[in-house]
Amino acid sequence: MERNKLTMAVKALMIGALAGSLAACGGGGGSGSSGGSGDSSTSASGTSVGPVSGFGSVYVNGTYFNTDDLGGSITSDDGLALESELEKGMILLVKADWDDDLNEGRARSVEYDDTLRGALTAFSWDDVENTGSLTVAGQTVVLDGRTVIRSGADLATVSGAPGNYRVRVSAWRQGDGSFRASFVGIRPIGDRFTDDDELETEVEGVIADLDREARTFTINGLQVDYGLAEFDDDLEGADDLRNGLVVEVEGYLSDGVLIAREIEGDDDWFDDDDDVELSGAIVGDYDAGARRFTLNGVTVQVTGDTEFDDGLRESQLADGLYVKVEGRYRDGLLAAEEIEPRDGDAELEGVIDSVNLAENRMQVSGVAVAITVNSLIEDDDDDDDARRRTQDLESLSQGQYVEIEGRQRSDSSGSFLEAFRIERDDDDNSDFEVKGRVDEISGDTLSIMGLTLNRGSASFGGISADTLVEIEFGGSGGSYIITEIDIEDDDDDD
Repeated sequence: MERNKLTMAVKALMIGALAGSLAACGGGGGSGSSGGSGDSSTSASGTSVGPVSGFGSVYVNGTYFNTDDLGGSITSDDGLALESELEKGMILLVKADWDDDLNEGRARSVEYDDTLRGALTAFSWDDVENTGSLTVAGQTVVLDGRTVIRSGADLATVSGAPGNYRVRVSAWRQGDGSFRASFVGIRPIGDRFTDDDELETEVEGVIADLDREARTFTINGLQVDYGLAEFDDDLEGADDLRNGLVVEVEGYLSDGVLIAREIEGDDDWFDDDDDVELSGAIVGDYDAGARRFTLNGVTVQVTGDTEFDDGLRESQLADGLYVKVEGRYRDGLLAAEEIEPRDGDAELEGVIDSVNLAENRMQVSGVAVAITVNSLIEDDDDDDDARRRTQDLESLSQGQYVEIEGRQRSDSSGSFLEAFRIERDDDDNSDFEVKGRVDEISGDTLSIMGLTLNRGSASFGGISADTLVEIEFGGSGGSYIITEIDIEDDDDDD
């Protein structure tokens, strides 16, 4: 992989240099998309780990991976066998051969593994703030606006009686031992996710308090009894267990103790000299002296050649920050060539004014929005169909109310919102909101991400260009008036 070409391809897509390619993508049953991976010579082999954002083959980390050679099959230890059984938001490991343009790949394998699975003991969700949490097997899982939640029941119902439900979770471990969910599937307690999971519990984490005599250890406070366990992958037996080792444990809970039936070691995801793109939340503090941090259990090495993208600075690397890293894996380290922030810093609720798929843009209540292959497009009605990417895009139509989380960016045309997640809302709603940094204030008007707002009765006191604000507004046809404006806490440290 030549340095940064994957990211460069996605950026080019955002500004129209690859206009129309998103609309062309999505043919999982054909020869690929926009140039077709099938007849392209490969320039490198690599591995991509991240949440899936679309189907018709799979889209992971801003790359289209043609899966025709796999015949619809995937690899999983959790009862999944087909690509059609995957859900958006599930974190996949894709090994692939990149084509010359490096914005596409032909998948050699697609792997999925649950991070956690079991009975719920607590669940909460705030529809207004798009935040929540759940507890399974004593493990705390944080939910946010990027989490894809699939539930046959209303979330308020789940919150009221969490013991009636079980979950499967695809998530990233955080420095405090909790998890940040990318995907959560919720089912009634007696409804199995697969034919062989019965009432199994699965937990992933770091071994602590290993007691070889008692044949027990803990994972983030949960006691595990491994006396009856079988070992798999790179673990030959109990003698291979050690404190600090990352493992996956499957079994069943008895009086708060996980009785292990199978223990797997943390697989080596990457081959030496592998080209890698990896996304997730940083775990633990950044080691500024060694210039290293941990991402999904992988040690990332920052070097003098590492490029920080989209305004990210090395001093901002910290526990919980969601990033994408591109680089080369050597001797157990991922040497970072580029690090890009993937946490959202802007939000929008409004009505689609127009959609231009040829340029991968739309306008929402006056705000310019860029759609990329990273953009996760969802319904608010828990539609669990694995839509093809073309169907996702074609579902965006004028007059539709949407909620968007993303990142505020700018190019030669001005400021705009790059959409990380677009959620379609079937309800009629005339209340519009935007959160982001002010581009300009001029007299009685304020501009933000292509939107010009009239002040109305609101005060601009304390607000100037680059101030982070949250604005409620109304209007249509290019004439919008602020109804409320608040200055937000700014966590952007110098």
